[in-house]
Amino acid sequence: MRLIDKIVVHCTASPDYLDIGASTIRKWHKDRGWSDIGYHYVIRRNGEIEKGRPDEKIGAHARGANSSSIGIVWVGTNAPSPEQEKSLFSLIHFLMGKYSIKIDNVLGHHEAVKTSKTCPNLNMDRVRAELIFVQPVPKVR
Repeated sequence: MRLIDKIVVHCTASPDYLDIGASTIRKWHKDRGWSDIGYHYVIRRNGEIEKGRPDEKIGAHARGANSSSIGIVWVGTNAPSPEQEKSLFSLIHFLMGKYSIKIDNVLGHHEAVKTSKTCPNLNMDRVRAELIFVQPVPKVR
């Protein structure tokens, strides 16, 4: 198993009304010539968590940080739905426990890869602060 010490959070930058899942994103990425979907987990608009690339495989989501990270993407651009946000916190908390990831290593894409982009369009300081209080374990389909 590879060393996993970071979680990188993304948004799909698709319209918030568009509810796509891992199969659609997988097709987009394969159409670009990638071997598989770049993310390890996809959180749909209704909060459902879908599995993307297997955790043991290096992702293709954050250049320079892929080898030691898990990539999570929430579907949308402007704001996750309340269901997505709940699933995001639960999933991050679960993965932090599974891989002994420190809270300081839960990063937004723009933090993991220094860029002018704002992905995941979340206040990551707030996300990290709220993670302290999250306990539930997510259901991954």
